[in-house]
Amino acid sequence: MCTLTLAWQVFPDTPVAVAANRDEADGRPSEPPEVLERDPRVVAPRDAEAGGTWIGYNDRGLLVAITNRWIDADLAGERSRGLLVRDALRRPSAEAAGRFVESEVREREYDGFNLAVADAGAALYYEWSGTLDFRQLDPGVHVVVNVGADGRFSIPKIRPDAGERQAENATRLREALAVEPGETATAWLDRAGDALGDHEFGVCVHGDGYGTQSSSLVAVGGSGATYRFADGPPCEADYEDVTLSVDE
Repeated sequence: MCTLTLAWQVFPDTPVAVAANRDEADGRPSEPPEVLERDPRVVAPRDAEAGGTWIGYNDRGLLVAITNRWIDADLAGERSRGLLVRDALRRPSAEAAGRFVESEVREREYDGFNLAVADAGAALYYEWSGTLDFRQLDPGVHVVVNVGADGRFSIPKIRPDAGERQAENATRLREALAVEPGETATAWLDRAGDALGDHEFGVCVHGDGYGTQSSSLVAVGGSGATYRFADGPPCEADYEDVTLSVDE
């Protein structure tokens, strides 16, 4: 996933609202959101190649999402970043998931990533470039792309032009998704989904063998969670409600 927008502690009934695009190679197989774990119950799409995920939530109210991070360092990347997300989703809270991520990167090396964990009580943001940087997020709207988040960007020497474009796109997207007076979480997610598919913002990607493969709109609140999933680039594919059977 390469674009993540998070509205945290903005809506009274929905402390965590996320709209996100996943960018990936065209031929990499994936499966739509389903129940991946049962204790706790985890709902997420699945990378069919490595078995991990890029975004998901559990029944404790925890959401975890990741983007690749463009860096100049050559990291071993011995384990899939999607498996890190799947493991973090087994934790009972954002604080516990954050502590897990911190311990995990001491034990294994991953390719560069930006990772957010959030629940009703905390929103934590991590950047891994061979060293781990961390900050707590304040209530508000946050936008994460491959070069960082919320105006704090690190442009790699290997991709200077693309990195600068991403930073500019993220800044414009964050401004456009500022919450309007009286806006509900549902209305904000509708608007965020439209923006993720609007090529004016440059975050719906189409390239030679690579591009935006899917998009997710997730709301996590005290009464449960909702997930709308576009199985394709959001400029072309409609968001559909994720329906889980009772026995799942």
